[in-house]
Amino acid sequence: MQIASGGAKLIAMSSALRRPMSLQAFLAWEERQELRFEFDGFEPVAMTGGSAAHGRILRNVVTALTTRLRGRPCQPFGSDMKILLAGGSIRYPDAFVVCVPVPDNATVVTEPTVVFEVLSPGTSRTDRIVKNREYRDTPSIRRYVILEQSSQAATVFTRAGDDWIGHLLTGDAVLEMPEIGISIPLAELYEDLTFPMEE
Repeated sequence: MQIASGGAKLIAMSSALRRPMSLQAFLAWEERQELRFEFDGFEPVAMTGGSAAHGRILRNVVTALTTRLRGRPCQPFGSDMKILLAGGSIRYPDAFVVCVPVPDNATVVTEPTVVFEVLSPGTSRTDRIVKNREYRDTPSIRRYVILEQSSQAATVFTRAGDDWIGHLLTGDAVLEMPEIGISIPLAELYEDLTFPMEE
């Protein structure tokens, strides 16, 4: 009797713990947290720290975007700003560009145009698959740039009608972003990084 009763309680507790959190509840909850969390549409997901290489690439991306977009309608943001995606998930991209007005007191952007993620070993699957799907399903996003951390390379997904098409950029390639009217040499995004010689 005690085992059955305990098992029933565990099942009830497990069901209660797996109940999805609403977007509104997450946003209210996250405001009270010291650390940052993403929201996968079901529950909070803790953000992890990055390496020195990750930080350098991110710095280069934000600098390149800021320099080229100064005085234009589109504006870049770094990883301290969150975006709301189709399906109700909340993400903190490493960088993104938005081309609609964003009020100074805004904490969530709803219409990003270009999104950047710098891959890390612990986030690679999420960035390549889960976030890729979320970004694809968000109509305002026209381009998703996935930057490798261990080599000078990027996988770039672009919207072409109903298709979401990926291209690989390496070496001296130039990242073209006609959606926001700029282009950036891939090498500029990897400034101050060195990679082992590839055989």
